Amino acid sequence: MNGPIISPSILSADFAKLGEEVRAVSEAGADWIHLDVMDGHFVPNITFGPAVIKALRPHSAKHFDVHLMIAPADPYLAAFAEAGADTISVHVEAGPHIHRSLQAIRNLGKRAGIALNPGTPASAVEPLLDLVDLVLVMTVNPGFGGQSFIPSTLETIARIRAMCAGREIDIEVDGGIDPETVILAARAGANAFVAGNAVFKGGPAGYSERIAAIRAGAASMGGGPLSC
Repeated sequence: MNGPIISPSILSADFAKLGEEVRAVSEAGADWIHLDVMDGHFVPNITFGPAVIKALRPHSAKHFDVHLMIAPADPYLAAFAEAGADTISVHVEAGPHIHRSLQAIRNLGKRAGIALNPGTPASAVEPLLDLVDLVLVMTVNPGFGGQSFIPSTLETIARIRAMCAGREIDIEVDGGIDPETVILAARAGANAFVAGNAVFKGGPAGYSERIAAIRAGAASMGGGPLSC
């Protein structure tokens, strides 16, 4: 799509009524729905698995942007695909056979994403760019919502944008994104923006306004082109 992609993370939603929350942000202008899967092993938190994603799928026709913060990921890829994921992102740090993981995602008919932590150099994903549709740059250390944006990740975003030259690869950022930090991330080259607290804090009445504010910030910098 043209323009910035806003992907609210349900990690910050009300877990007692996730279906309602997904419907609300979808109607409020979200482009994608971001689903953070954590295993308590690769990251220090546990969230949900394929069953929850399958239960949420009927609540929105929006693109389900599934971020697997789990290790190993390969045994579960088919389950997440069957649950209704549209993009499945795996971490470059999560296992030794990342090419196989990305090939498996594409063989399942899904968009393949590669994610990297703030301490991982951009060069780690360079050999994988022909296998991916999305690069997800973590702008906080993964595991919990509500953290502050790490400014040094802007250099990583810019380097990945340069590496992607000529390819149609989304550059997504996740962590500490709000109407101010989104400007920095878009300027560096991102075009897809995961936002948790900045969307969900305060309840559904403000979802449209908050999504619009993040979109406006990204758009002011061009939002980062889809074709890097």
